[in-house]
Amino acid sequence: MTGLGIICGMIVGTVGYVIFRALMLGFYTVAPNERAVITSFGRAQRIHGNTLDTPLADELPASDRERYSYPQLQVIPPGGPYFRWPWQKVHKVNVAIATASIAYDPETPDANQNGQVLEAVTQDQLNIGVTGQVRFSICESNLYAFLFAVKNPIAHVMGYFISILRERIATFKAPRTDGAAASASEVQFEGISINDLRKNLNLLNEEMDRECRSSAARYGIILDASLITGMDPPQQIESALAAINTAHNEVSSELSLAQALADQRIEESKRAVEIQTMNAQAEVEPLRWLAEQLRLLKKSGVDAIPGYLRNVRLDLYKRARRIILNTRS
Repeated sequence: MTGLGIICGMIVGTVGYVIFRALMLGFYTVAPNERAVITSFGRAQRIHGNTLDTPLADELPASDRERYSYPQLQVIPPGGPYFRWPWQKVHKVNVAIATASIAYDPETPDANQNGQVLEAVTQDQLNIGVTGQVRFSICESNLYAFLFAVKNPIAHVMGYFISILRERIATFKAPRTDGAAASASEVQFEGISINDLRKNLNLLNEEMDRECRSSAARYGIILDASLITGMDPPQQIESALAAINTAHNEVSSELSLAQALADQRIEESKRAVEIQTMNAQAEVEPLRWLAEQLRLLKKSGVDAIPGYLRNVRLDLYKRARRIILNTRS
């Protein structure tokens, strides 16, 4: 009986210890910048609906909507303490905005010059180094994609971002103004890709933000903003590129001056035509007035015009200094 009592005591003690430890370790809290999801035997607690029922689906193309249909999970907000059972597991994620270099590779930190410079090829087949940052955060509305759908979501979304960026750099064309407002340099020369990219970094950043809006629905990560700050060609062609830019700027300046001079001459010619037109109108106007008066005189009677001519002739006689009359002999 003594041995049986000891065994029972050990069993009771073990069970009590397990229950006590489970109860003590079952409490947890969620920090203000965290969200939590509980899984029971590996299955996450879900609520009704999926990502196709949320505004996230609006950014997905029609061909990808069914592919990225993820269930909605029960999200535990900040606070606590909360309790979980021993067969449950708490998955916490940090939803604060994070910043990383656009060359960062989570799986290979030494890649891309230790994650500092990303290589890309321009439309001119020029290999350039791109620097900048990208801001991202975990999407609270699609935690299933971040926790369970993708093995390494940060690496996946960075690869997604880099592939889009390289494609945009390889096909980028600077926007052109309409024909009426185009400058002489735009008419005469084709742009150099690296120059176009440097002048339009804001436009490229806006295109990247627009293209990456669907990342929240795809991978559960919101690409908040991209900030591409630099694009540098290889050192061996930097001087040649600088010389090309200098020559291009000089030619553009000369063409601009010639265009301005031509515009000035055209404007002066327009003004001269307007002045001559006004002078001609001023000379024609008295003749029109005289014709109108003669027309009215003709209507008044047959003797009106001879009388008018007599009065005009007398006025001319008063002004004349010498009069020559043709008389018949």
